[in-house]
Amino acid sequence: GFTDHDALGNEEWNPWDADEKSELAASQQRYEANLKMIKHARSHLEQTSLRVQIWGKAAIGLYLWQHIFGGHLEPADVTAQWREGSQKAGKTYFSFLTGPSVVPGYFSVEAEHVVLVLNGREPPKVAYATQWLHYAQTLMETRKIQHVAVVLLGNEQCNNAWIQPYLKRNGGFVSLLFITYDYAFVNEEDIFQWPLGVATYRNFPVVEPSWSMIHDPRSYLCNFLGTVYKNSSREILIEIVKQDGLDKLCWIAAREQWQPQETKESFKNYQDALLQSDLTLCPVGINTECYRIYEACSYGSLPVIEDVMTPGDCGNSSMYHSAPLQLLKTMGAPFIFIKNWKELPAILEKEKKKSLQEKIQRRKKLLEWYRNFKAWMRQKFINTLENSFLPSDKG
Repeated sequence: GFTDHDALGNEEWNPWDADEKSELAASQQRYEANLKMIKHARSHLEQTSLRVQIWGKAAIGLYLWQHIFGGHLEPADVTAQWREGSQKAGKTYFSFLTGPSVVPGYFSVEAEHVVLVLNGREPPKVAYATQWLHYAQTLMETRKIQHVAVVLLGNEQCNNAWIQPYLKRNGGFVSLLFITYDYAFVNEEDIFQWPLGVATYRNFPVVEPSWSMIHDPRSYLCNFLGTVYKNSSREILIEIVKQDGLDKLCWIAAREQWQPQETKESFKNYQDALLQSDLTLCPVGINTECYRIYEACSYGSLPVIEDVMTPGDCGNSSMYHSAPLQLLKTMGAPFIFIKNWKELPAILEKEKKKSLQEKIQRRKKLLEWYRNFKAWMRQKFINTLENSFLPSDKG
């Protein structure tokens, strides 16, 4: 066996066993075919190098940079006023800036192409995001920058009408929009769905899979640590779990009030619950998509997702008809989707009968899928920027 440290320190180490090799080889082939295609498309741009500066003014910027790009930030201290990082990817040199000290007009704009990461979840955030957009617009008008893309933490009911006038297609200056949740305007041309990711605002870490995470037996069949809203399906979930005595097999900790700030202890509890459970229950909140889904993937705990549309304007776009969670479904997420928590006892009955070996295989598959998912999102993001920002050779 490996110690965790050896496993992590050795780049060559591969937790995927021989019986998974063929599946891995197939996915590797698909990945390489895709890379070839991308390289081919790029060959006529050999001389062009793109410099992109990302301004992280919302916590999802950290998911983009640290989790999807695997990038680092200096200083490492999460409370620092100013943090930055850079990396080269494809033909593009990316630099990333974040922190309270990154304020319009008080930092140097060092690239002609800018990605602005904003929070549009509620009116005060929208007001702040709008200030940044106006700043970017001024830089465009004075020709300090050439292109702007926006990564937006959208509103949970997909009420994002405020961003529309800023898009190029509507006479504005924003070339590309990457937006969370099942926004009906997603068209895969200039508006793309973006994953919500983990709760970086609570400093959820980048988790490296370890030997023990994959191979050790876990103490609980399932977990749910979270707020139980009045008259929500979460009340039904808690009732069902208690009724069948399943709360003895699962780690259930319900609270009545949502708490934005974790204590060190509550956060450690939550991470332990993910690490110690085979399944993570993901009941809908205000939106079906929640941080918990991605956080469970990070620890190899399979999400059991309540697959129902939440009230609001989220829904089917012209591109997809599989809302909610169309991005995850399109990418073949190996989750358990249910329509009603009454299905849970049967799922847990099955779970009791699974051997450790079966669970190990499933964890490998989940961790491998999540790693690939982040790699695809990174590649898609880079390709989309390069295709949009680099001069085409159409004449």
